[in-house]
Amino acid sequence: MSSTRTFSTLNHFILWFGASISIAEIVTGTLLAPLGLTLGLQSILVGHIIGASVLMLAGLIGACSGLSATESFRISFGRYGSYAFSVLNIVQLLGWMAVMIICGAKALDGITRVLLGFEQERLWCLLIGCLIFIWISRGLQAIFRIHTVVVAALFCCFMALAWQVGTAPSPAAAPQFDALSFGSGVEMSVTMCLSWLPLISDYSRTLKKPVSGTIIGVLGYFFGSMLMFAIGLGSALLAGTSEISEMLLSAGLGVAGLFIVAFSSVTNTFLDAHSAGVSAANIAPGVNERLIGICVCVLGTLVAVFVPMSHYEQFLYFIGSVFAPLFAILLVDFFVFRRRDIGQSLNMANLLLWLAGFIAYRLLLSTSLVLGTTFPVMCIIALACLIMNLLCGRKPARAC
Repeated sequence: MSSTRTFSTLNHFILWFGASISIAEIVTGTLLAPLGLTLGLQSILVGHIIGASVLMLAGLIGACSGLSATESFRISFGRYGSYAFSVLNIVQLLGWMAVMIICGAKALDGITRVLLGFEQERLWCLLIGCLIFIWISRGLQAIFRIHTVVVAALFCCFMALAWQVGTAPSPAAAPQFDALSFGSGVEMSVTMCLSWLPLISDYSRTLKKPVSGTIIGVLGYFFGSMLMFAIGLGSALLAGTSEISEMLLSAGLGVAGLFIVAFSSVTNTFLDAHSAGVSAANIAPGVNERLIGICVCVLGTLVAVFVPMSHYEQFLYFIGSVFAPLFAILLVDFFVFRRRDIGQSLNMANLLLWLAGFIAYRLLLSTSLVLGTTFPVMCIIALACLIMNLLCGRKPARAC
């Protein structure tokens, strides 16, 4: 189950900073506009502190153990339990890929409609899917140089967009938005971070410097994601629009906007496909991970072409309801009780505890908790897991 330590801290930082430079992050930031600028920025900060803290701990599991994310699930849920969560992870990765492709295609369509008078959303879905296919086919190490250049170029373009948004005059009439609670705003930021929980160990497990490399990589995502959220929030409030294509065009990024949309959809979406292959390898060791990634890429592209995107917020909440209680249990088992056994077949007690967490998350989702839903649910489930282990006679120990 161990992996070769070949990944540098710099590469890990670039990988996760690049993952944050995303159209989806900006789109989610626009959803916070009902809170206004001050509360919106506060919700982004609070949500990212919570989400990135959990993400860092999840990455340290892989860094310390050398296990992939789905392999580490065996520690708390056993082999068969990890199979079930591997399938769920593959499904959510497939969904993320489709969402990212659709977001990118819609933005491309908006730009080409204005610049060229041409609209063909399905064609752009296929184009983005082909670019992701190329990224996966070449492999992570092979494309890392071009990946670094693309991320740097994307960052410069988004900085131009941020400048345009920040210097734009306020609209004569304030845009009207549906009501949103502060807790819901926090939860959107948290769940965006949580969407990477089942992926980060797939990369941190190969770090040459496990602890510092993980921390620096997560910090790259933390600052990059907050910046993207702030751009989305500011665009919706100051520029009076939540359409990414309109933002790019208003910033004078016409042709450059095409580059931004196409490649920002690729730089993090290929991570989803790669990790889907790693999840499949947990179920069937020896499977060709790259081939599975390519298959997920093709399926995700087809879903994007034929299935309209809707209920984006509910998709984010689904991710939180599955993985928040899962990692609450895993973090307690790994860091508090230092459990490392991945040979057990099934841990029914932890599965029932996860189910209770899943139900609690869904029930609390309709409430307006200040810190959102994820943090309270994780605290409750972690405490329950701690008590359950103590009652079983286990004693806390140091991790790593």
